[in-house]
Amino acid sequence: GGVARADRYASRDWFHNTLNLPSSAILRDIRGPVLSITSWAFFISLLHSYVLQKSGPLAASRFCLPSGPHSLMVSTLGLLLVFKTNSAYQRFKEGRQIWEKIINASRDLSRMIVLYENEIGIKKRKRIQNLLAAFPYLLRHRIRPDLVMRRLDDANYQRDPENTILLYRDAAAIDNDLEAATVAQIEEETGKSRRKTRPLYWVDKRTLPWRLLPPGALEKCARAQNRPLWVADRMAQELRQVPDGPNFTARERLTLIGSVSKLSEAIGACERIHQTVVPLNYARHSLRSLTIWLLSLPFALVKELGLLTGPVLFVISWLLFGVYEIGYSIEDPFQGTLRLSILCDTIRRDVLGDEDIRNTAFELDHEVVDTSETKVTISENIEEDDDADYEDIPLIKGENVTETAFR
Repeated sequence: GGVARADRYASRDWFHNTLNLPSSAILRDIRGPVLSITSWAFFISLLHSYVLQKSGPLAASRFCLPSGPHSLMVSTLGLLLVFKTNSAYQRFKEGRQIWEKIINASRDLSRMIVLYENEIGIKKRKRIQNLLAAFPYLLRHRIRPDLVMRRLDDANYQRDPENTILLYRDAAAIDNDLEAATVAQIEEETGKSRRKTRPLYWVDKRTLPWRLLPPGALEKCARAQNRPLWVADRMAQELRQVPDGPNFTARERLTLIGSVSKLSEAIGACERIHQTVVPLNYARHSLRSLTIWLLSLPFALVKELGLLTGPVLFVISWLLFGVYEIGYSIEDPFQGTLRLSILCDTIRRDVLGDEDIRNTAFELDHEVVDTSETKVTISENIEEDDDADYEDIPLIKGENVTETAFR
């Protein structure tokens, strides 16, 4: 404790990281295979020692393998693990980039509706802002379901009918879901639906994001099959209904709806990462290769290491299974690797949290000067002084040329 999170990755904090090894999340996740390989190595070393004492070196040598095959296989095994980890990191990186686009599009849309508040209207502007603030939470629940939902038939949680709302689970389907694929194929071939009855869930409508939704939109959004898409559609419809005016035309309307379209595209991008898993054949082949290599490794080391084979295999299996587990854990970055709660809160605060303070950015302190009588042409100045420098001639008296670009 007491060390900044950024310093946890520095080499100077090696001692703290070493002491924290027993509480490592990776070690906790892989303790099953690591202990199994270690126990197997201990058993082989004990058996080799027993045969060596009872029957001599010749009999004990039958338990040993040459180290050449394992030395040749380790390069191939390393390529498998590195390729898996690199592909998983690319998915992690892409997931963060998608949420960066969501944050940027939300800020742009929030800025635009505040700039055109007079044309949009205060009530409509607040409705759009509330929908915009609720969007990231609903998207998060879609790609990571059951975060705040309770099943209606779950006796462990008591439901308050007055402050809760019933809804179905909004979860993006996985590409390798065999049951969903079977049902879809039957519907295509027979035209009949054989979908099972979905269980009902309930949520407290006083919590986020439900309390952000306008009263008329809460029930409708809860019934939607894709709730973040429903919110994007509602925002687009709210913006479409803004009437034309001197300062608000089809150009501004399309710009606003274009920001909503970016949010809609982000839904599909998140679903692509969440739904598309790493090919099962590749994942299984990597894990099988790693397991066979580790199970046969004690036979190549026991002759030289003896009873130390167990501890050595513990370290080797921890390293290799750890690399494999890291790649597995970041394949779908939305399941805990990325702190989506922080990103959702960032959007909500940018859109709603400091509204009063942020709106001061749109209030200009200086008065707008009527320049109709103060404009001076460059030709008039040159006629007065033929040696005048163009950089010293203002287009508007009392104002720098650069400032005119922000009018």
